[in-house]
Amino acid sequence: MSATLGIGTDITECLRIARMIERHGELFINRVYTAEEIRYCQQRAQSTQHFTGRWAAKEAVLKALGTGWRRGISWRDVEIRNEPSGRPVVAVCGGAKEVVQQLGISELLVSISHCRSHATAFAVALGKKRE
Repeated sequence: MSATLGIGTDITECLRIARMIERHGELFINRVYTAEEIRYCQQRAQSTQHFTGRWAAKEAVLKALGTGWRRGISWRDVEIRNEPSGRPVVAVCGGAKEVVQQLGISELLVSISHCRSHATAFAVALGKKRE
């Protein structure tokens, strides 16, 4: 049976991410998002809402890990993918993967919601409690 090892939540203004994309363009997008995330978001009618949702999800995941952006974790070490059903799933690599392994996390769950003005995400880290 899995135990909850961490939770995280984030809310981000869509206008903030839109301004970052407007000011810094591809440099910003490629620093924060993976190729798969970029492709997914750019295929959507309201791409800014989807970019913002992924930003919030990445923040929520790092809060669930309890690390923030420390321990050598970069934005692209946390990737938000979608199952064919649309359910978002978390994939980790690099520094984030190392932290997940160190903490004994077996699964990261994430939920994302967005509207015209804001995106919010909630993440849960599951694993076995260490005695």
